[in-house]
Amino acid sequence: MPVSSQLRVAAKVVGGVAVAAVAAAGIALASGAALSVYFARRIVTPPGIADSTLRVLAVGESTIVLSSAAESRAPGRFSLWFADNSGLARIGPVVSQGAQWVARELIEVEKGVPQPGDNARTSGWFYVTPAGLGLEYSEVMVPTELGPAPAWLVPAARPAATWAIHIHGRGVQRPETVRALGEFHAAGVTSLAVSYRNDTEAPSSSDGRYGLGSTEYRDVDAAISYALAAGAERIILMGWSMGGATALQTLVRSSNRDTIIGLVLDSPVIAWGPTMELHGDLNRIPTPVQRAAQIVLNSDQAPFLVGMEGPLDIAEMNFVNRADELDRPILLMHSEDDGYVPVEPSRALAEARPDIVTYEEFDTAGHTRLWNYDSDRWLTAIRVWLAAQLGADAASVD
Repeated sequence: MPVSSQLRVAAKVVGGVAVAAVAAAGIALASGAALSVYFARRIVTPPGIADSTLRVLAVGESTIVLSSAAESRAPGRFSLWFADNSGLARIGPVVSQGAQWVARELIEVEKGVPQPGDNARTSGWFYVTPAGLGLEYSEVMVPTELGPAPAWLVPAARPAATWAIHIHGRGVQRPETVRALGEFHAAGVTSLAVSYRNDTEAPSSSDGRYGLGSTEYRDVDAAISYALAAGAERIILMGWSMGGATALQTLVRSSNRDTIIGLVLDSPVIAWGPTMELHGDLNRIPTPVQRAAQIVLNSDQAPFLVGMEGPLDIAEMNFVNRADELDRPILLMHSEDDGYVPVEPSRALAEARPDIVTYEEFDTAGHTRLWNYDSDRWLTAIRVWLAAQLGADAASVD
């Protein structure tokens, strides 16, 4: 073949490779963009009921045998939902285990009868209403901009000027907060355990999406207004997980912020960026796609792409960077092995603001299960912190 013909053939081959490369790059870019939108949507979409991946293998008078998994082996005491969440029991420590099974103390069966073969899952809730702690309470409705939102009102033994607003986390409801109510009651504080938009109890927002604290705080602010109208003068916010992010947003944005005297945070989202990165890594989502998801959430296209009412500024939700704006005492509790919300931002906030942050770091407890793992230490931390705040507050009133 003449050299000129060879060159023409080579040019066609190179051109074909170039076109293929451009096409492949376009497909990869489109796939990455689609994945970033999907990831962004997952972050702000309320999840369904947690999967029941355990199996009940045997049931005795005081023990229950479950299939072996990280959650069934976890130290501490938990609730156990079984038979497609139709039954509820409370389980205690591991008493024995083998390669495929775990036997735990069966403390109490509250609803249903567990049977071998039932699917099951553990939960950190343990108590499903304040009655589980022997506390008197009533169901009240908090007026919010979206409509009435149910809340549990747990009055102190005597009329109290200090109220606590308890804020549950992402994908759960008010029972998450019950574990702390006894300590606040003992300290003479009236508690209001609230629901908020899109948690299946309170009215949903028009978009049905989480604001990661930036919209939910408005329902908490409404709860503060409810408490103030009922006689409260001072407010403590206690937030769990995303409820911690909501408490922080409430502190800096609430029209009632001057009444807030302190925050108690359990496994809180101090910064959403690291939390998104953790979940991206767990789901093997490439780092550029994770970053693109944050850009999507903060873009003017967020309503169209993600279905939100408006954009979310993830960087603005970083309270390590905004540490100098915080001006109330904070009790911050987190576990170093938290596999859902990374502990590093909590450590960083505690280091940045040792003047206002009392930091308690646990190990082995996981996410929002610090009470379950070591209730004595957890309750003591709250008791001591409350005594310090209420004592200081009483002195300032005098």
